[in-house]
Amino acid sequence: MRTITVWNATRDNVIAAKVGLAHTTFSRMRGLLGRSGLESGEGIWIWPCNGVHTVGMAFSIDVVGLDRDHRVAKLWRRLAPLRITSVSFTVRSVLELSAGKIQEAGIQIGDVIRMEGHE
Repeated sequence: MRTITVWNATRDNVIAAKVGLAHTTFSRMRGLLGRSGLESGEGIWIWPCNGVHTVGMAFSIDVVGLDRDHRVAKLWRRLAPLRITSVSFTVRSVLELSAGKIQEAGIQIGDVIRMEGHE
């Protein structure tokens, strides 16, 4: 899977340097299933997507919901296995990150997120 770097343009910091792209039907369905965890600098960007689940996962994740302009519209912290997020009509894509990354990176609603290495 191709990876990109994701940074918070509002706070001028890198969120994750190894983020996989999930934009095909198969890659979106698979997501993080089958993984045993995420390192601090890893994640996955899923689009289009307006909500996620952790059914079948063995670890918790942080989920950042982005609107069409890649502005943070929703935050789900430490989403445990066997959970489902709400569906948000303003969210167009999501970043799935290691649990605790939202707090560690200081991500807040309204922040602008940039993807480096994505056409």
